[in-house]
Amino acid sequence: MTLHSLSSILNNAVKGNYAVGYFESWDSYSFEAILETAEEEKSPIIMGFGATMLEDNWLNKNGIEFLAASGRALLQNAQVPVAFLLNETHTLEQAIKGIEVGFNTVMIDSHRWEVDKAKKEVKELVEIAHKNNVQVEAEFGSLPDYLGGEIVDAKSYMTDPVEAKKFVEETGIDCLAVAIGNVHLLTKGSANIDIQRLKEIKSQVNVPLAVHGGTGFPDNQIKEAIASGVAKFNVGTRLKTDFFKSVRQYVTNLNDDYFVHDIVGSHKKSDFLEVGKESIKINVRKFINLYGSEGKVK
Repeated sequence: MTLHSLSSILNNAVKGNYAVGYFESWDSYSFEAILETAEEEKSPIIMGFGATMLEDNWLNKNGIEFLAASGRALLQNAQVPVAFLLNETHTLEQAIKGIEVGFNTVMIDSHRWEVDKAKKEVKELVEIAHKNNVQVEAEFGSLPDYLGGEIVDAKSYMTDPVEAKKFVEETGIDCLAVAIGNVHLLTKGSANIDIQRLKEIKSQVNVPLAVHGGTGFPDNQIKEAIASGVAKFNVGTRLKTDFFKSVRQYVTNLNDDYFVHDIVGSHKKSDFLEVGKESIKINVRKFINLYGSEGKVK
C-alpha cells in the first residue's frame, strides 16, 4: 500500500475543479463501505477516523494504535488514491501518536482554543509531522454545533481572511478548514453559507481549503464552494444517522427464529452491520457525485 499525501489529492482536486470527501469511519464496516464506494466510483478519497466523539481513556489506551493498524490493514489493496487521516484529536500528544503509528495526515481539534495556543501547538505538530512525511490540517474559525434541536453558537466565529493568512503562514499547515456558516452535526435544514467570505479567504490563503459540517452543507452551493476554493468536505453525522436508522429497522423487524451467528459478526448479508454498511454506501456515493470526484481515477 502506498498512501498519497493529502496535498497531492487536494491539489489535483483544485486543478480539476472538484472536491474530495473525507467520510469519517468508526469501525471496520464503515471503513470498508467508504473505501468500496470510492473504488466503485473511481474516486480519490480521504479515509480515516475521528477522535472528537471518542473517549479519551480509550484513545490513550492503545485506541489510536488500533485505529491505525485496522485502517492500514484495510487499505492494503486500495485501488484509488488514499490519504489516511486521524481527525480532530483532543490533544497535541494524541496527534503525535497518530504520526508514530501510521496516519499520514493529522489534525487537532483546536478551533475553540485561544488563537495563540492553537498557533503554538499546531506549529509544533507541523514541525514533527513534516519531518515524518506526514501532513497537517487545521481549522481557523470556529463552527457552531447543532445540539438538542438548535444551533449553539456562543463560542463560534467566522474565519477572518487576513487572520487566516497569518495562521497558515505562521504554522505551515497543509490544509485549512474554514468557518463560513457551516455547522457541525446539522441534521435538519441547511447551513447559511457565506460564499463571499470563502472567496476572500481563498484570495489570501495558498493552501487547499476544507469545509467541515458537510452533512448540513446545502447541495445547491457545493459547486460554487468548489469554484471558490473548497477542495475537501467532511461528512460524518449523516453517515452515522442513516446507519443507525437502517440497523434499528432491520433488528426490530427480525423474526424470533434468527440464527445469532448470522446476524452478529458474520459479514454475510444477514449481518446487521452489513445492513448498516449499505446505508453508508448510498450516502457516500451521493456525496462523491455532488463533489464531482467520480471517475477522476483513470
